[in-house]
Amino acid sequence: MKAALLMDPTLVPFVFGEQETRRLAGILDIDMTDAATSLDELRDAAHIELLLTGWGVVRLGREQLDALPALRAIVHWGGGIGFLDEVASARGIHVSTARAANAIPVAEFTQAMITLAAKDVFWLSRRYSAEQQFIPREVAAPRAGLYRTTVGIVGASAIGTLVIEKLAESDVTVLLYDPYATPATAAALGVELVDDLAELARRSDILSIHAPEAPATIGMISRDVLAALRDGATVINTARGALIDQDALVAELQAGRLRAVLDVTEPEVLEPGHPLYSLPNVFLTPHLAGSMGVELRRLGEAATAEVERFVAGEPFAHPAPPS
Repeated sequence: MKAALLMDPTLVPFVFGEQETRRLAGILDIDMTDAATSLDELRDAAHIELLLTGWGVVRLGREQLDALPALRAIVHWGGGIGFLDEVASARGIHVSTARAANAIPVAEFTQAMITLAAKDVFWLSRRYSAEQQFIPREVAAPRAGLYRTTVGIVGASAIGTLVIEKLAESDVTVLLYDPYATPATAAALGVELVDDLAELARRSDILSIHAPEAPATIGMISRDVLAALRDGATVINTARGALIDQDALVAELQAGRLRAVLDVTEPEVLEPGHPLYSLPNVFLTPHLAGSMGVELRRLGEAATAEVERFVAGEPFAHPAPPS
């Protein structure tokens, strides 16, 4: 089966190790040292049956898919497939995504942030460094700790579900807001389903966001939702910055009423001097939650396994939605 890499070439050795490269070379007609960044760079594009795509992939719209008449499958080692036109499903192109594999480090990161935020680690660490003397913990942070707190989860996505499963090991109450989740889903996860986002916020000590970015979700963590959070509550966002009314969040943070752990912002990189860089009640990270470093190898292993399934005539284990 003729195949090609369509992705950022610099990432190939981080995603595909020697073992994955051998496995793919054994079942595909592919050059694992030649990743294209545009369709013009693809050799013999008219005969390519399978594309291995990843971060840095170009937009594959109708015109681009027309140039790939033999294409039968796309195995994407990234998470989202926003680069792909929905016409692909109408043409019978099978698509796999490593969304499930990429969810693992995000859930791990989120669980760590929930635990550290509940423990007041970020804020007490800054005070300790500034004062350089003993901090009376119980006086300084009387509500510190995760024990019997309430965590509100926004979105039972792959990541949100993993976070919920990890929180099951802690003595916490977990609330879930997801308009697509059913009572049966909530019962299986051991959470309470709350159908009003402001009500979820009102009852939460920590609000953790795991919804996808879509027209209906942009700004869903609105001024009213933020106002409903109790004093001292923490907002954690490892999803997309656009899901929060960022101006309203900054106003709450500047007032000192809330705290925030933000791995994403809108825009992705804030302009120099933005308040979120310097507010003492914000812990800001540069989009670290997703796969990075050695974690990229997990994505390559997942993609390789999907290719092997497809070549063997088996269905993908992680198919993308049909549109």
